[in-house]
Amino acid sequence: MASNQMLEMLNRAIARELQVAVQYMWQHVMWKGVKAFAVKDELKSIAITEMKHAEEIAERLAYLGGTPTTKPEPIFIGKDLKEMIEQDKKDEEGAIKMYKEIIAMAKKEGDDVTKRTFQKILADEEEHHDTFTGWLEGI
Repeated sequence: MASNQMLEMLNRAIARELQVAVQYMWQHVMWKGVKAFAVKDELKSIAITEMKHAEEIAERLAYLGGTPTTKPEPIFIGKDLKEMIEQDKKDEEGAIKMYKEIIAMAKKEGDDVTKRTFQKILADEEEHHDTFTGWLEGI
């Protein structure tokens, strides 16, 4: 069905989604002070969206004959609000780049479902990136 390269990319995507789901949720819990109050609920919402992405990608990977990973990429919490958001923005930039590669690979392999799945997820990641970029302007 899918190439080994595609299966590997999907597992990298799952590891990334697991990473940021935990990272963002933990940051939501750890943030303190007035500035944190303004963003922590949105961060929790983004974390939940990321976990849903992990589930959706894992279901697709399993359908394609792969075994979904349970290991996240390294989690980074940060020492202060600015450092946290800067890292979160970088993580979203990495996801956007990777998901565009997956979309191109899916298109090349004629896998329209994976292509559409990642187009939808990509739109969410771009929105998350925009959110983190906006927050950084306010710090």
